[in-house]
Amino acid sequence: MNYILENARVIDPVQNIDSVGDIAVCDGLLADPAKMPADTERIDLKGKVVAPGFIDLHVHLRHPGKTQAETIHTGTLAAAAGGFTSIVAMPNTSPAADNPGTIHFVLTHAEREGVVKVLPCGAMTKNLEGKEMSSIGSLKAAGAVALSDDGRCVQDHQLMRHIVHYSRTFNLPILDHCGDLLLEAEGVMHEGEWSVLLGMKGMPSAAEELMIYRDIILSRMTNWKIHIQHVSAKESVAILRQARRDGIRVTGEATPHHISLTDVEIKRFDSNYKMNPPLRSEEDRLALLEGLADDTLTVIATDHAPHTATEKMVEFDYAPFGIIGLETAVQICMTELYHKGVLSLPHLISKLTKGPAEVLGLDIGNLKTGNPADITILDPDRETVVDPDQFKSKSRNTPFAGYRAKGCAVGTIVNGKFVYKAF
Repeated sequence: MNYILENARVIDPVQNIDSVGDIAVCDGLLADPAKMPADTERIDLKGKVVAPGFIDLHVHLRHPGKTQAETIHTGTLAAAAGGFTSIVAMPNTSPAADNPGTIHFVLTHAEREGVVKVLPCGAMTKNLEGKEMSSIGSLKAAGAVALSDDGRCVQDHQLMRHIVHYSRTFNLPILDHCGDLLLEAEGVMHEGEWSVLLGMKGMPSAAEELMIYRDIILSRMTNWKIHIQHVSAKESVAILRQARRDGIRVTGEATPHHISLTDVEIKRFDSNYKMNPPLRSEEDRLALLEGLADDTLTVIATDHAPHTATEKMVEFDYAPFGIIGLETAVQICMTELYHKGVLSLPHLISKLTKGPAEVLGLDIGNLKTGNPADITILDPDRETVVDPDQFKSKSRNTPFAGYRAKGCAVGTIVNGKFVYKAF
């Protein structure tokens, strides 16, 4: 496990590094290349990019519970193939991660069968019902790194206020899915021109916007970190931008599907385009790009949501929300953001390393000497075509089959060990 990665373009946004150089690994840790023995194995990465291991703040592993769609083993294999070395596992499992036992289950299985690092997220409320606060201190003691009721926004503002206060006490960031249920009114797609043309029940942007306003107010009241998951609407970007300018401790993430697709795709009636929040208008998509460019949105996360083919193979109205994303995210982001000039490569990498690490408050997502050797290797110009049949994930619910990408992850290293290699 001792080697030197040489001749690569090394990019570490945390340390403001962007230069051709060498990275050494010794006993699973990042080391000084100059202090390695002369006979150390050398791996030539000329033309490649070496970056800190990518972090995905938003992953559904379905384990325990719905293991026909994904397991910790297959989900982490998919993460490795996509270039991610650490993933935050959402709590909407069965049973929900609202208790120390489920957190221990996830950590035990991750240690036994995971190939990347799994960071469990605890539930804000018992059974994700939005009625009673979970035992937040116990979740923290068990190993939770954050709190979320992902997929279900707590509608009770007083309860949410208490949750944010307690989360600050235990130094756990909030990761919130924002949506007002009354406004969403069981919609299945974005409320706009295409929902009218297709005769489908719409979900207005205001449902997301309203709850983001609520979270901004609570963050200001408590001076604590609230991270807004999968921001999708132009109004949401605008209010987050102003809140951050005002010094309020809110952050936001964009997903690869929201930056690359719009609601026009729903005319296919393909349930692989059904997600929550829904694909929105071209105006919304462009606003997300602006939000990424000016650091209103500091994180890119996948919202990897596996479903079986049987579940998705129903009428659009009845299909579950969600698509998988671990094995397509880097390809889409390299193509849509880097090669189209929206973000520089260091800026893009910061959304997958520095940004998520700052939300979690953890010393990860960097190439500091002495830290665990978690590394992502990119080939910025390799051309690939997305083929779901080659996925490591158990599920295939992606709208990106046949997508032609430029740039991808070709190597993933966790604690100094290659867990994925394609060069």
